[in-house]
Amino acid sequence: MVSTVPLVSIQNLTVRYGSFVALNDFSCEIEEGCTGLLGPNGAGKTTLLKTILGFVKPAQGRGNILGLDLEANGKQIRQRVGLMPEQDCHIPGLTAVGFVAYAGELAGMPADQALRRAHEVLEYSGLGEARYRNVETFSTGMKQRIKLAQAMIHGPKLLLLDEPTNGLDPKGREEMLDLIKDISHGKGVNVLISSHLLPDIERVCDRVVVVMRGQMVSQGRIKDLKAIEGQPLDVDLRDKSDEFLAKVRAGGAAAAEMKHGTYRVQIAGSRQQAIETVLSAAKETGAQVRGVKLAERSLEEAFLEAIQQ
Repeated sequence: MVSTVPLVSIQNLTVRYGSFVALNDFSCEIEEGCTGLLGPNGAGKTTLLKTILGFVKPAQGRGNILGLDLEANGKQIRQRVGLMPEQDCHIPGLTAVGFVAYAGELAGMPADQALRRAHEVLEYSGLGEARYRNVETFSTGMKQRIKLAQAMIHGPKLLLLDEPTNGLDPKGREEMLDLIKDISHGKGVNVLISSHLLPDIERVCDRVVVVMRGQMVSQGRIKDLKAIEGQPLDVDLRDKSDEFLAKVRAGGAAAAEMKHGTYRVQIAGSRQQAIETVLSAAKETGAQVRGVKLAERSLEEAFLEAIQQ
């Protein structure tokens, strides 16, 4: 059973760097699962991750992370959270297995357990054959993978991934996203991904928190944010049909051609009644229906609407 208690709860958080306000009265709730922290560079995403871990002290506000108070339980929070930072964090001179095991020891694991676990997470991350290579010899893609491995070594309840596909080529990016999706949806680890790349968030996340100028401007399930008011249908016909368009309009529906052969139709009543009306109009006009689906906007459209409010 999924808990109804938020994984992370932040209330009225303000973080300043001198006179610059990085987070301004920021509030959000992050549920279990995979959540995207979405916003342009400089929006305050990394500052939020650092604050969750206790690396940055807020000027005001409070938070609860995995049931622990943000101000009072920083050490316990860090023991239960794994961080994949945006910047490289490897230590030159260490092998991959030595570096990841060291990260485990820093998290409080006994040395023998950390070494055993290091081999496991490196294998899972696709670095099994390179485990005895020095980390400074790694490619960009391999360095991203070892950052993920060190974040996972101590079995955290929550993974914070800061720009995990940064610097990766298309193939490396796909492989990293596949890994993240398996971690969050296959292994059941809670993941919070900070990114300015909408396709990455849409690919792996169930929910999103949109950040702009240090404030939360929107949050919720991605499918809800993409929903269009009135729940219109997108009807895909084999060929363009003016007769079909005229027929559904004659029945009182609002309809428009979106692209060649695809029509957006909004009809009063239940979704099943709307589908039946569409199919009846197609039958009467001889139009061949290839598909009918609930219309939705892109995540980019939802994001732009949120930041322009």
